[in-house]
Amino acid sequence: MKRTKKIKILFFGLLLTALPSNAQSKKWTLEECVNYAMEKNISIKNTELDNQLSQISKRDAYGNFLPSINGQAQHSWNIGLNINPVTNQTNTATTQYTSMGINAGIDIYKGLQNQNQLRKANLSMVSSQYQLTKMQEDVSLNVVNAYLQIIFNKENLKVQQEQLAYDTKQLERSQELVDAGVVPKGDLLDVKATVATDNQRLIAAENALLISKLSLAQLLQLDNFQEFDIADSSIPVQESSILMQEPNAIFEKAKETRTDIKLAQTSVSMAEKDLKIARGAYQPSLTGFYSFNSRVAYADRVVDYDFATGQPIMGKALPFFDQLSNNKGHNFGLSLNIPILNGFSARNNVSRSKVALERSKINLEQKGLDLERTVYTAYTDTKGALKSYEAAVSTLESREKAFNYAKDRYEVGLMNVFDFNQTQTLYVTAQSEVLRTKYDYIFRTKILEFYFGIPIVQKQ
Repeated sequence: MKRTKKIKILFFGLLLTALPSNAQSKKWTLEECVNYAMEKNISIKNTELDNQLSQISKRDAYGNFLPSINGQAQHSWNIGLNINPVTNQTNTATTQYTSMGINAGIDIYKGLQNQNQLRKANLSMVSSQYQLTKMQEDVSLNVVNAYLQIIFNKENLKVQQEQLAYDTKQLERSQELVDAGVVPKGDLLDVKATVATDNQRLIAAENALLISKLSLAQLLQLDNFQEFDIADSSIPVQESSILMQEPNAIFEKAKETRTDIKLAQTSVSMAEKDLKIARGAYQPSLTGFYSFNSRVAYADRVVDYDFATGQPIMGKALPFFDQLSNNKGHNFGLSLNIPILNGFSARNNVSRSKVALERSKINLEQKGLDLERTVYTAYTDTKGALKSYEAAVSTLESREKAFNYAKDRYEVGLMNVFDFNQTQTLYVTAQSEVLRTKYDYIFRTKILEFYFGIPIVQKQ
């Protein structure tokens, strides 16, 4: 039994030890990153709270149609000469009184302000949902950009590692040639300098990769970014069909799908409701009211009179609930309020609402102009990025041929080490430029497709 127990303890200990390594080995895909950011990103959480506030505002608007009901109760002590509110007799004593009641009121007509307030609350909920959607779209684009930056830095790191490995072999070979007296020692020093430069570039590439991982981990609200990594993948470059569209067609599609345009349109509708609410203050308001009250006195009461002496005969107060029943009263009716002059407050509120409405209309027009400029710019940048990538690929092909030719000449002693290093540096630079233009084109294509209504991340 003891042996079995020890085995179980050892098994669970090994299992717990293995858990962190499994967690570290997780590779995040782009879709996982985007979905996780939708749940954990702080900006999205704040926008979701704004959405909750709009729901509370809608409940406030519903509450305007309900009656207001309030109850009150009071208990007092009167010392000295006072009037009994129940018997209306004056006496000198310490007495107690209790009064209670309930009041109710309801708006019957208020210039349609309550109705327009409810319509505005509904629009506010729509607006807050658009704001949430826009924030999710912005975060998604940021995640895609950060994700592609990591892929670029990973591939660039591989280029630097391969270059360092190659130059290290060249250093070993140069050392052998110097030892054999075939090449001068100066060539060896040049190769050592090249290896040192490669190490610097490798460190810079490693730092760039670490910083890009940190940026994405912060977007995802991950605590331990040192263990964060994405799935190894190389995204192929494909000419998107979106470039076959005309910029104007993309713009027209964007006007239908872009959240910021819908948000500006909703703001105009809300401003129109504010104007109707302000104008409602010009109209009379009709309110219904009802109140119930009763009271109880604990002082002695007059029960009879001694006609011979003319003095009242006092008796004990009636029971509590008997007094409540005997002293109850009701009050109800209608109250009409007609605005005549209130310091121009209603007129000024209408004027402010008109200004706000015009401002929202101008903002909608400006959003349309901004979107048009953004779409045309994105279209031009995407086509330019594709051309830059194609030019970079062509340059790389030429640099690779030049490098291979220079390597063959260098190995047989027909080229000095300085000229060879220059050719090699140009080749490495061309490799990095291909990677840079590649992912710049991929990201710009994502943005242009996004304006055309294509999701940022395709669901599997």
